[in-house]
Amino acid sequence: MRVAMKSLMPPEIKVLQEISTAVARVRDVRRLLESVIDIIDRSMGMLRGTFTLLEGDELRIEASSRTLNAEEKALGRYRIGEGVTGAVAKTGRSEIVFDVRKDGRFLNRTRARRSDEPLSFICVPLLRGGEVIGTLSVDREMRGDSTSLAKDVALLEIIANLTAEAAAVLREECGERDALRNENRKLRGMISDGRPRRIIGDCTEMRAVYEQIRQVAPSEATVLIRGASGTGKELVAQAIQSLSGRKDKPFIVLNCAAMPELLVESELFGHEKGAFTDARERRIGRAEAADGGTLFLDEIGDLSVAVQVKLLRFLQDRTFSRVGSNEVLKSDVRFLAATSRNLEELMAKKLFREDLYYRLSVFPIHMPPLSERGGDVILLAHHFLEKMNVKYGRRISRISPPAMNAMQSYSWPGNVRELENCIERAVLTAKDDVIRTYNLPKALQDGEFAEDPFRPDAPMTLEEQLESAERRILENAIRRHNGNRSAAGRELGVSARMMNYRLGRLGLLGSGGKRSEA
Repeated sequence: MRVAMKSLMPPEIKVLQEISTAVARVRDVRRLLESVIDIIDRSMGMLRGTFTLLEGDELRIEASSRTLNAEEKALGRYRIGEGVTGAVAKTGRSEIVFDVRKDGRFLNRTRARRSDEPLSFICVPLLRGGEVIGTLSVDREMRGDSTSLAKDVALLEIIANLTAEAAAVLREECGERDALRNENRKLRGMISDGRPRRIIGDCTEMRAVYEQIRQVAPSEATVLIRGASGTGKELVAQAIQSLSGRKDKPFIVLNCAAMPELLVESELFGHEKGAFTDARERRIGRAEAADGGTLFLDEIGDLSVAVQVKLLRFLQDRTFSRVGSNEVLKSDVRFLAATSRNLEELMAKKLFREDLYYRLSVFPIHMPPLSERGGDVILLAHHFLEKMNVKYGRRISRISPPAMNAMQSYSWPGNVRELENCIERAVLTAKDDVIRTYNLPKALQDGEFAEDPFRPDAPMTLEEQLESAERRILENAIRRHNGNRSAAGRELGVSARMMNYRLGRLGLLGSGGKRSEA
């Protein structure tokens, strides 16, 4: 490698120095690979740099000089031996295609190049311990001979050696990510009992909930599900029931919130004819209706102390009496409960019995608030978008990046239920096939991600609206790429010169700080 570097001209040495510095400083592996492509593009005039990583027997694009949409990512996959990229992965040797228009091996899977575009193509392997883990490829404007291409190959092979370790780390991260996604799908399938995606979430906290459900469901243990209102406690109860031996038996629900004491007792245990005013006939309660199945009491912290005493007796020996009767009845039920209240505080105030608390807390499960579930906001938003499209006969295909950012930065005090209501409102108010920030509730519109220029009632002239829209688009693109103006320009399909011109005209050349040219 030392001999090869001595033979390189100063521009090539400068490129290697830049890449070596990036390798040493940039900790985000995907961003590092994007920075390497940016350096190659900017300093050497190479086009469409791409890193692929090998997963099983397939190469997938993991970093590119331009942002690929979902269709392009799906198309940009190569099996070992397939096309030029697949051949490099198979042999571990670099390949040069002088004219892509005349080489049948060049597949142009992502359709990024015109069929008549005069280009050369270079692909080199990423090697780690003698094993091919991926490829680095670039396009080159066609020149008179292949001499300069051979020099490019030598440079790209050195760059591939410098970045191979980082690529290996990203490959491992992608493998772990796919394994987690597969595990999540498996767990969701397990707990949904034939109803896919009944519980949505892929964060660490939700995976812990899935594991607890799997552990406790086959048993007869009493479960207390705790969490703020709107977090999905009833869905957890349904999941436990669907995995239990009682899955084909009744699942009976009683919400205890704000119900009068006599009504709660009657709903829970039933009543005899004449037991109280309007009790015109005998009625069985939820405990009796759930015999052989599962009884779920929601908001159990709202029960009066008197009803708590009777519930404790039922939990201890599964016996009860209807209101207005002394007859002792039995019911074989699996008992689940949920609350959004602080039972420890209620016990301190003598509003909740300690003995009932310990009976309920055999196996507690905590549902995290949506504000602690990270990327689950977007997963849930797309799930509710599909649901509302069906409900209202709409065909809304996506949520704009500013609207996504607004949703991710919001605290969601109403949790998943508030998010569902938010998406329902957005679907009803959307004018086209995109949900934007002005379709969201007012609480989400006032932040930095508002898209006011697109509002039909915006109090600005057309030129002012266009300038404001352009400013926001550029700012959001630069923010998404952590201040890298070159990467932002590639995403928007704008040349570096035009990007600088637009930023200068809008007074944004300082956007991104010191990293704007990285």
